[in-house]
Amino acid sequence: MPKGVTRRRPRTRAALLKAALETFAEHGFHATTIEQICERAGYTRGAYYSNFASKEELFLALFDEHSDRTVRRLAEAIDALTADEYTLTRLAELAARVEPDERDWYLVTTEFTLHAIRDPQAAWVLARHDERLRAEIARGLTLVLRRAGRELTVDPDLFARLLIALREGGLAQSYVEPAELPPGSLERQFLAPLLEVSTRELPGRVPGPGAATDPGPGPAADPAAESGPTDQSKRSGSDAVI
Repeated sequence: MPKGVTRRRPRTRAALLKAALETFAEHGFHATTIEQICERAGYTRGAYYSNFASKEELFLALFDEHSDRTVRRLAEAIDALTADEYTLTRLAELAARVEPDERDWYLVTTEFTLHAIRDPQAAWVLARHDERLRAEIARGLTLVLRRAGRELTVDPDLFARLLIALREGGLAQSYVEPAELPPGSLERQFLAPLLEVSTRELPGRVPGPGAATDPGPGPAADPAAESGPTDQSKRSGSDAVI
């Protein structure tokens, strides 16, 4: 492939993804045609098929992009926390944030999920992408809780499923009744208590006053602290994401 085409490919792909999300949200996944996506993106069908084999593949690329962006946003917010802000309540507040552009993605992913429920092959493929997202959530949650001096007492993958269910179920109600239940309301009210009853103090850590909901940094909050202060142990951790 010519070098100029290679350099343009990421730009073409990004434009097609953006156009697809907008068109899917506006017309629906099934009703949207490849021609509509190409027209909105300003590219030809040839450019489309050089990047994606089908609308399903395009959706899954959107899924991975959205997952990466959500994880990155949360990681950046957690990274900005100071040691005394590392509480279950504060972590729940960060996890409850819903970006203004989330509604479009919710419309698209809900429709594709219904499609997957009807189509076993689509369900199998979507489940693989869901699995990777849950693994990232479980890994990040474990790191976050460790730095807060706590650990899960339940299976991390199952807890990740519960977090996703709370998020998606809450958004379904919020987008129908935004005045009654603003997006993120259920997480803000129930996520911190849920984390409290599903976690415990790390073994060997001396709990302070209110440690269950407001743990201090403590020497056990980061294993690296035992060997002395380092740049990593002073930070909340850029890879500490829920």
